[in-house]
Amino acid sequence: MQRIYRPADMAEASLLAAVLADHHIRSHISGGYLQGAIGDLPVHDLLGLWVEDEDVDRSTELIHAYLQASPINEEDSELPQP
Repeated sequence: MQRIYRPADMAEASLLAAVLADHHIRSHISGGYLQGAIGDLPVHDLLGLWVEDEDVDRSTELIHAYLQASPINEEDSELPQP
């Protein structure tokens, strides 16, 4: 397994793991329980998102695409009125 991303928090880690799962890629979040020790441990680099070696390239592409996506503008998402 390889760590492909360092999420900022557990919410981001869970969201990205769900994105990967939607594409049939199994992942593991490391360090999730360490966030409770903040104060005794450094705040940065506690979390990691890991995938199998053969899924590294596709997972990296999916995460990059997710991070580069723009929010949907409600005005743009409305269907044209007849």
